[in-house]
Amino acid sequence: MKVLEASPHGVIYRVDEDTLRKAAELLCAGELVAFPTETVYGLGGDAFNAAALAKIFDVKKRPRFDPLIVHIAETGSLDRLGDLSLLEKANREKAALLTGRFWPGPLTLILPRRPEVPALLSSGLPTVALRFPSHPAAQKLITYSTGAVAAPSANSFGRLSPTRPEHVEADLGGSIAMILDGGPCRVGVESTVLDLTGELPRILRPGGLPREEIEALIGKTAQAPREGEAGARLSPGMLKSHYAPRTTLILHTGKEMAELPFRQNEAYLFFDRPSMESWLAETFSAQNPPADNDGDREGIFYLSENGDTVEAAGRLFEILHHVDGLGKTCIHAEEAPPGGLGAAINDRLIRAAA
Repeated sequence: MKVLEASPHGVIYRVDEDTLRKAAELLCAGELVAFPTETVYGLGGDAFNAAALAKIFDVKKRPRFDPLIVHIAETGSLDRLGDLSLLEKANREKAALLTGRFWPGPLTLILPRRPEVPALLSSGLPTVALRFPSHPAAQKLITYSTGAVAAPSANSFGRLSPTRPEHVEADLGGSIAMILDGGPCRVGVESTVLDLTGELPRILRPGGLPREEIEALIGKTAQAPREGEAGARLSPGMLKSHYAPRTTLILHTGKEMAELPFRQNEAYLFFDRPSMESWLAETFSAQNPPADNDGDREGIFYLSENGDTVEAAGRLFEILHHVDGLGKTCIHAEEAPPGGLGAAINDRLIRAAA
């Protein structure tokens, strides 16, 4: 087991059997471990250890009214934490359909919480948020430890979510025992959170599983509650301001973005390359274009080559982390089209701009 030489705090380890088992031992001892999932890197602690849960809130500086998501590594573990018997029959059937189709994957279910699950995990709510990640390293870590790992994103509360181990170390490296390096996250935005405890299922947080795919399987879903409404604290990621870079972010429609002037001390994040190229053609003369460096032109970026929301979601946080380090006065960002993962991208950008 060898720490990566580029790790300033000496806590990033490549994923292998030795590091996974060491990380599992740390979790069982009440320590915190950051680990890769297909969505973002999670800050893991034993879901049944109240002291470990408290440590997660403290390290992230997370308010204790914001519940945590529990990660499991087999569908059968759901009954250890959630009580499906308290759901309406129709929603029990929908839960079976959803877990059968979308687990493992980027879907979190809100279910009634079993009384033996620490109340701190769910911020005192009678519900619990459960997810079965598809990343093989996450699955092994959970299996080797306690079978239930609470894991919000591994970043300071309200800041950009990490999609690489370096993002975690730069933010929390001096506060946690170990960071497992599983490379960049494939999905790049957090899981979709679906509440099954009401009469009609509600998507509380758009994420890595599009609404269209969920509704194609179980039918119509209800609108999520707004900030301040009842139910608005059932899920993480529902605060008005969240996922924010330190640099001010300003969100624009495509038309607004196309009309922006170029300023050297500002950054520009377009949804796709054609939008960026069109803006460049209008903004700069052919004799004096900005330098081209694989999509990075003096603070000018795009999320997707050809308007693919899956590609754009996978690049969103990574690019925002990079732009945040450029020292620009602000970031102008173009909203995504609403379909597919566009809803998740826009949710993150709206909260980042709040």
